[in-house]
Amino acid sequence: MPGQAHDTRPRPVISAIAAELFVADIKASCDFFTQKLGFSIVFTYGEPPFYAQVKRDRALLNLKCVDYPVIDPALRDRESLLSADMAVDTHEEISQLFLEFQAAGITFFQTLRKEPWGAATFIVKDPDGTCFSSRVPPTRLWRAGITVQDIGA
Repeated sequence: MPGQAHDTRPRPVISAIAAELFVADIKASCDFFTQKLGFSIVFTYGEPPFYAQVKRDRALLNLKCVDYPVIDPALRDRESLLSADMAVDTHEEISQLFLEFQAAGITFFQTLRKEPWGAATFIVKDPDGTCFSSRVPPTRLWRAGITVQDIGA
C-alpha cells in the first residue's frame, strides 16, 4: 500500500529450544541423565531442588518435579507418547548413540529401527517412564543415499 512503512529490522532468530520433562525425583532424574546418558547439569533450582536443566552438546532438557504423572502411564505406553525428541546428523551417529545407551543399561521402549516415513529411531524410557526418542531425520538419510540395510535397523 502506498505510504506504508516497511519494517527493516531483522527478524529475531530462535536459537534453541528445550523440552520440559515432568519427573518425580529431581536428583534421580539428574543422576539418570548425567550418569547414563552423558548429559551435564546446567543448573538446579530450589531447596530442596524442584527444577533443573541438563544438556548434552546442543540438546537441553528442563526437568520439573511434580507430585503425580502428568500423562496417564497406560495412555503414554499404548500411544507411544513422546515428551522429547533428540536428533543426530548421521546414521553412524544414531547407531553409535544407541549402542552407547545400550551399554549404559538404558531401558528402551523401542530399539533402533527404520520408521515407515524414513527416519531411524529408538525410544528411551527415563526412571519415571517418560519416553523420548532419538532419531536421524529421513531427509538426512535420503540425501546421503542410505538404505534400511545400511542402518541395520
